Amino acid sequence: MKLRTVLVTLVVLAAAAGGYAVYHQRTSKPPEAKYRTETVEKGTVSETVTATGTISAVTTVQVGSQVSGIISRIYVDYNSPVKKGQLLAELDPTPFKLQVQQRVADLQQAQVQMRNAEVQFNRSARLLSEQLVPAADYDSAKANFEGMKAQVDQATAALEASQTNLSYTNIYSPIDGVVVARQYDIGQTVAASFQAPTLFTIAEDLTKMQVQADVDQSDISRVSTGQTARFTVDAYAEETFVGTISQIRLNATQNQNVITYPVIIDVANPDVKLKPKMTADVTVEVAHVADVLRVPNASLRFKPIEVGRAGDNDDAAKTALDGTAARGAAAAAQVLGGAGRGNRRQQTVYVLSADGSLKAVKVKAGISDGRFTAITDGDLKPGDKVAVGFATAKVDQQGSLPAGMGGRGPGGGGGRRP
Repeated sequence: MKLRTVLVTLVVLAAAAGGYAVYHQRTSKPPEAKYRTETVEKGTVSETVTATGTISAVTTVQVGSQVSGIISRIYVDYNSPVKKGQLLAELDPTPFKLQVQQRVADLQQAQVQMRNAEVQFNRSARLLSEQLVPAADYDSAKANFEGMKAQVDQATAALEASQTNLSYTNIYSPIDGVVVARQYDIGQTVAASFQAPTLFTIAEDLTKMQVQADVDQSDISRVSTGQTARFTVDAYAEETFVGTISQIRLNATQNQNVITYPVIIDVANPDVKLKPKMTADVTVEVAHVADVLRVPNASLRFKPIEVGRAGDNDDAAKTALDGTAARGAAAAAQVLGGAGRGNRRQQTVYVLSADGSLKAVKVKAGISDGRFTAITDGDLKPGDKVAVGFATAKVDQQGSLPAGMGGRGPGGGGGRRP
């Protein structure tokens, strides 16, 4: 009997507590909205154009062979320094020497025939002067002699061609540089049919390099020759290299409906750190302002909403927050695409007043560096607090998560606070 009385008492007390909680939730005022703010200040804003490029030597020559044959000797290898006129490789000269000997014999035969024709021509001329032979015999001897002279010229040209082909069996370096590639080994056959096969690739001077960066068509109008470009490579991630734009080429390329133009950047490489074919992440500063009023880009994307009483309609409040996030993402793309690309127009930021309310302020946005945007006109002043988001605490949400899931993801890394 006593146990039953105790249970009934506990149930009554729990019901009373629940009713009081519902009553308190219904009658209490909704919590005031909390905002995350940042202070408006003066500073520097630099607008940049980014691109990806490939490093190469300023002059790269592909050394090939004009004749076919078997490689008999190779005198250089990868990374070998070479001088102009240095012998790089040899093809087997045997068939070409035999061809030269044959052309020499053809020339000697043609010369003998020419001398014989010349003797006959001179005899016919002498007999014609004494009227001992008809003029037709003289004309025939003259034509035969001139034909033999042409055959001698033809045999001479063929001999010179054979001698030239023989000289092509020696492969020489056309420039001073370094061998960066070698495509053939000793014993391989080089077939020079419709085009000369490449035997070696030689970079002229690795202390002077260039970067060919592919710049998007929407950014190419802001890039010009003489501008300074900075880039990094994966091999030296903590080092920034500086170069100068020397050329903007017109041979645009299209890849998946994206049009890019090649921009050539000259860079000194005294330590030979930069290697051919390295990938460079290029940044070109196209605009710069100093000591200007600037606001975070998040303040241009922020749009305040009226959050209802949490106890009345939690789903509605969540839907409103989700909608704000979607609008914020769209506004972010609009700001970065507008202020960052020269489309300067009026924007709205919200300044936090002393009483905790927000005041809309119209401003004119200038250039942006992706984090801050310069303000060229408006009623903002240094020290104003601009709203950049809602102060939603994720710590409260983590308290309701199952054990082991609060504050760390599946990979064990710490979660980020807003």
